[in-house]
Amino acid sequence: MLFNRRQFLCASVALSVFPKVGLAAFPELVAREAAHQIAPVEFPKTPVWGFGGTVPGTEIRVPQGGRVQRRVSNALPQATSVHWHGIRIDNAMDGVPGLTQDVIESGGAFDYDFAVPDAGTYWYHSHNRTVEQVARGLYGPLIVEEPDAPEVDRDLTLMLDDWRLDPETGQITDDFDNGHDLSHAGRLGNIITVNGQLDPSYQVGAAERLRLRLINASNARIFDLGIDGLTGWIVALDGMPLETPLEITDTFPLGPAQRADMIVDVRALASETASLVSFERDGGFGLVRFDVSGAGRAVRSGIAALPPNPLPVISTDSAPLHRMEMQGGAMRWLSSAKLGETELTGQELAQLGRFWALNGYAERPKDPFLDTRLGETHQIEFANQTAFPHAMHMHGHHFRIILSDGSLGPWRDTVLLGRGQTRQVALVADNPGSWLLHCHMLGHAASGMMSWFRVT
Repeated sequence: MLFNRRQFLCASVALSVFPKVGLAAFPELVAREAAHQIAPVEFPKTPVWGFGGTVPGTEIRVPQGGRVQRRVSNALPQATSVHWHGIRIDNAMDGVPGLTQDVIESGGAFDYDFAVPDAGTYWYHSHNRTVEQVARGLYGPLIVEEPDAPEVDRDLTLMLDDWRLDPETGQITDDFDNGHDLSHAGRLGNIITVNGQLDPSYQVGAAERLRLRLINASNARIFDLGIDGLTGWIVALDGMPLETPLEITDTFPLGPAQRADMIVDVRALASETASLVSFERDGGFGLVRFDVSGAGRAVRSGIAALPPNPLPVISTDSAPLHRMEMQGGAMRWLSSAKLGETELTGQELAQLGRFWALNGYAERPKDPFLDTRLGETHQIEFANQTAFPHAMHMHGHHFRIILSDGSLGPWRDTVLLGRGQTRQVALVADNPGSWLLHCHMLGHAASGMMSWFRVT
């Protein structure tokens, strides 16, 4: 059940690849415990984990072609790491324990240093024990600015998240590994925040033009979003500009880890309110309020596309097709799957907390799903054979959605598949290394939906 405010109250690579040993420290980003007002003010602050002690973590903004350089220090009681989501990054900086780096133990630190080739909206988050650590707030925005940014009156980053709080205490429930969540839709919260706030508001002027950078940081929630008192266009998805901006005339989905850049014009009049709206089964409610004040200005018309990023040209002619089947979960339980090279029954897997599989493996397999040379083009067919949606995320690369007519759709790094749906994507393996490929419903990844591919 999703609580609104009223219901809640009623319910009561460093130098490419080498570590920076002995060199001057980068700006520090500390992962630590903190307290944050998530629930209404009638409740005490909620203990959270945050980068820099805030939720979201410190916003990082760099120019396109620049570098991100941060020493991540771990002041948490658990080991952690940082994945820089959506960046075509040096492999050693990708932040995946056991694949690209060791965990950052409590009291330890790791220096992240990498170039950012693509402008757009990205984010960073923990990639160790992610079901718990992301649910506790361990994430933040990463914005890469275009040399020629669009002309807007304000550029706002909006990180959407849902929290599962005890309605009596306002504290995060610690049932991160419960079998129902892992085997069903994932960990869904009962209160939604934007930028760590319940029902936030921003003052805007009549007819102002806003750039809204939406980031879905939730564990598993798929938002169905719309706008009220605003008109506008989606200009980028997962950080990558659309060739033709998409006018917003209806609701649109935003799956876990996905991003959408919008340029919107305020149409509400002075003293009125415009909103970003989330549509749930019981109707729509505002996520963010834009309180309008001031005299109107000249109404703008139309929008230009953002400048493209330096992505490879994709031709699917003769590109091999690889099929990845998503299997298991409640209502379509696994009959068997492999852990390593050992075949286990579905019951044995469930006892180990494994409910899902990718191509018959209920954990990241020893051999890569795809082993390719640098520069080769491949097609992947994701086939969702389960009763639940999944958000498949590819590290270190972007891919293009193959549309039903065979043409190439938008660039993405995370593709959302409904129950029983099959979708094809095409990519150029343009980034060498060992890369994770997994479901970004974080409980699904933790309980089996994890694979990888290698570019040599």
